[in-house]
Amino acid sequence: MNPLDAQPADERPRLSPVGERPPGAPARYTLRYPSSWSHLDLDPNTRDVAIRRRVEEQAEGVDVDRETMDTLIRDTRRSAREAFAQGALQVGYLLGFLQDGSTLNATAMVLRTSIPDGEPTDLTQMMLAAGVRNSRTSVGRHSELNRVEIMELPEVGSVGRMTSLEDFDYFGQATVRTAVHQVVIPVPKSRDLMVLAGTTPNITLADRFFDVFDAVAETFRFHDAGEPEAAGTENGK
Repeated sequence: MNPLDAQPADERPRLSPVGERPPGAPARYTLRYPSSWSHLDLDPNTRDVAIRRRVEEQAEGVDVDRETMDTLIRDTRRSAREAFAQGALQVGYLLGFLQDGSTLNATAMVLRTSIPDGEPTDLTQMMLAAGVRNSRTSVGRHSELNRVEIMELPEVGSVGRMTSLEDFDYFGQATVRTAVHQVVIPVPKSRDLMVLAGTTPNITLADRFFDVFDAVAETFRFHDAGEPEAAGTENGK
């Protein structure tokens, strides 16, 4: 079953990043997350208050001590700051509390980047190079979690998909082994790429989270500036 089919999903159109859009390139996109996920507030003016409120809401009815709550809030705020600094267009995240006191954590970030002049734009070549790096440097090399492939997305076409297991420096406090899922989507009529980057430290559930990240990617759609806006949506420019 498609993980997004379990309950209605939130859909929010997002703006293209700052900068001129090449003539003819899509003006905006839409992407859906499961309704159990939240949109991480990246706005420096509102994110600290919004993140505290959201984490505390998620913990309602669960026996979580104050120190753990404060750590979760602090770490989520750091994640928001890092995503904002990287130029993320949006971040969906999941925070769930289990009966044994552990947590389910995952993020799904959207980035837009440009291929430098002089470098190849062929998707197969790009993913082949990424696969070589993946097989040499990833801590999960030679495992089933490390895969690079080309797949088709509905109404989008051919995209690159790469999964891996990595060790991330967690805010300078610890090294956390993390399952990583990336979908690389060429932007038509441009040298730009949309990158959907999903991560989770719950590596024993990596395959299940990869299914969710795949389902999120399948909802991705480009939209042109001339298309009519649905009621209640934000306008891209």
